[in-house]
Amino acid sequence: MYLGSHAINMDAKGRLAIPARVRDSLLEDCGGRLVVTAHTEERCLLVYPEAQWQEILPKIEALSSFNKVARRAQRLLIGYACELQVDGNGRVLIPPTLREYAGLEKKLMLVGQGKKLELWSEDRWMEWLDDSEGDGEMPEEMASLSL
Repeated sequence: MYLGSHAINMDAKGRLAIPARVRDSLLEDCGGRLVVTAHTEERCLLVYPEAQWQEILPKIEALSSFNKVARRAQRLLIGYACELQVDGNGRVLIPPTLREYAGLEKKLMLVGQGKKLELWSEDRWMEWLDDSEGDGEMPEEMASLSL
């Protein structure tokens, strides 16, 4: 499981060092092979271990191309998907198209989400944290959740 948040930096070439704890898990889970793609609702990136991506890809492909919402999700998730490999120094190179989509510059946040990670610009992450209004009603599934 990928948990926690990590403040990291990206260099001018688009390379970022994966924090050691996360990198060790990625190397164990998928040999450092990742798929990075656009998030469909937020201007951030989704980072999947390759095996996890291979599980969800058929589900994305099976969505109806006649439904505008589903087609948009397919275009973003599959169209932006990029296979990456953690190099010997524990870094990955984020392609320019993905950096532009998510507004990534030097300061980033890598946020664990269980089976995947999210990669945010630090500024957008802080804006999201400060959003006190949220996105509407609490889902019914959360009503009985006790933390």
